[in-house]
Amino acid sequence: MPIFYSFFASIPHDWYRKNSIAEHEGYYCSVVYCYFTALGLDVQPEVSTNHDQIDMTVFFNNRIYIIEFKVSELTQPKRALSQIKEKRYYEKYEHDDAQPNRETYLIGIEFSKEQRNISLFKWEQHS
Repeated sequence: MPIFYSFFASIPHDWYRKNSIAEHEGYYCSVVYCYFTALGLDVQPEVSTNHDQIDMTVFFNNRIYIIEFKVSELTQPKRALSQIKEKRYYEKYEHDDAQPNRETYLIGIEFSKEQRNISLFKWEQHS
């Protein structure tokens, strides 16, 4: 979380001037997507499930990271991680015979459009 907080803090305020980009979840998701793909990670955005779409799934070192993004001013508090669990996004990856016994992590990241940075970062390992 500290790395991403610092990363978003380094984006110049001029880039936000005269536009509403910070109000949209897709902006934050795109920045994180670019960061991860630049590192060479296997990143899949907008992954469909039987209930909805996962904002982003990252595969790294025999682990799965399921990530949901929210803009805190536009949703209920602590909604990102709750949505992953309520919609059971992890079920899509529970029985993968090609890579059994992978650890799965659920990550909810909420951003403040006013602060232009992370306002809440919660995660847990799915068992």
